[in-house]
Amino acid sequence: MSVLVAADFRPAQWSEWLAALSRALPTEELLRERGPDAPRSVDVAIVANPPPGALAGLPRLRLVQSLWAGVEGLLADASVPADVPLARMVDPAMNEAMAETALWAVLSLHRDGFDYAKQQHEARWAPHRQREAGDFGVIVLGLGQMGRTVALRLAANGYRVSGWSSRPVALPGVRTHCGDAGLPAALAGAQVLVNLLPLTPTTQGLIDARLLARLPRGSSIVNLARGAHVVEADLLAALECGHLRHAVLDVFATEPLPPSHPFWAHPDVTVLPHVAAQTSAASASAVVAANIAALRAGRPLQHLVDRARGY
Repeated sequence: MSVLVAADFRPAQWSEWLAALSRALPTEELLRERGPDAPRSVDVAIVANPPPGALAGLPRLRLVQSLWAGVEGLLADASVPADVPLARMVDPAMNEAMAETALWAVLSLHRDGFDYAKQQHEARWAPHRQREAGDFGVIVLGLGQMGRTVALRLAANGYRVSGWSSRPVALPGVRTHCGDAGLPAALAGAQVLVNLLPLTPTTQGLIDARLLARLPRGSSIVNLARGAHVVEADLLAALECGHLRHAVLDVFATEPLPPSHPFWAHPDVTVLPHVAAQTSAASASAVVAANIAALRAGRPLQHLVDRARGY
């Protein structure tokens, strides 16, 4: 049997990923191209934004393993077989990178780093009152693997951390809330909202005028999940009226962010080019290899997507 690698990679990315996957899977035949023997030989597909239809007509397919954490594109592709297990990427290295970015953003908001950067451009010397981390509330939306890692990292650095998820989750040192009924209470005491939700029909557009109004005046948001979570016009309106202090945005409804977009020049928006947590080819390939080894040995697969829930 063989493994099809179906991905939308640039040439340099193909070189990096094929080398890493080959090292992690030395006994597997890796196919970059789908040849005439694919329907008879391919039983695993490793995917990263595969072209539509790339997985159709593979009757022996037993596992679709994504290299990315988000799987909304795969779930929206009707040609991806619905009866084949789909595994998302849960990479410890990516979780740690996300926690580092979230900590940087929260620390910069807490210690007025973005404000001081603006003052530098104005040649203005104006020290601010220093606040303690324990007096600074942070709400993490989404308590999956990344969200949990972020919440625990922030709590370990002394922040007053709350978390919200659709289902109950217990985390040491983190006050957790769940469900629609728990969201208003989770938002009420937050100086910063960090979004790490999966993108599903339920969460798309969740960060809108109504949700932002529930945050205390002068709070900030950090979106590290998906651009479609945020209603951009509502976010801009909340910044313009002064209800929100700042927004750190790594993801956008349209990427790359168009040069004419108002986020680029807005004084209270920090734009990142979708770099909060980039997948490491080496560590992700080890995760892929472990799941393929489990498949070959008849053991349970890890990080399977619940298609009904969308993640």
